[in-house]
Amino acid sequence: QVQLVESGGRLVQAGGSLRLSCAASGRTLSSYKMGWFRQAPGKEREFVAAVTDSSMTNYADSVKGRFTISRDNAENTVYLQMDSLKPEDTAVYYCAATQAWIRILQAAYWPWWGQGTQVTVSS
Repeated sequence: QVQLVESGGRLVQAGGSLRLSCAASGRTLSSYKMGWFRQAPGKEREFVAAVTDSSMTNYADSVKGRFTISRDNAENTVYLQMDSLKPEDTAVYYCAATQAWIRILQAAYWPWWGQGTQVTVSS
């Protein structure tokens, strides 16, 4: 199984940028499709972005044009570059992995998860 550890979350002002990292261990990252989800207080976990093993990407409409997901298989790390941040981006951000590119918008179809990293965007 793959283990995932997120880092990079912090407090940032609206309009700022942040890069989250997700380090994988236990298995080679190239075997997995990778994704980022987020969960704000009182809300369900929602899809943010995903990338296949061949670097095809998919984004939620709410972050399209502002966030960029990428992967470095040699470093076993996935990144989420977040630009033009808004207060509504405030949430705990989770890294996830799957071996099947199906229903990727649904958290239930991602078997492996990290512990999350807090991102807070102040207005």
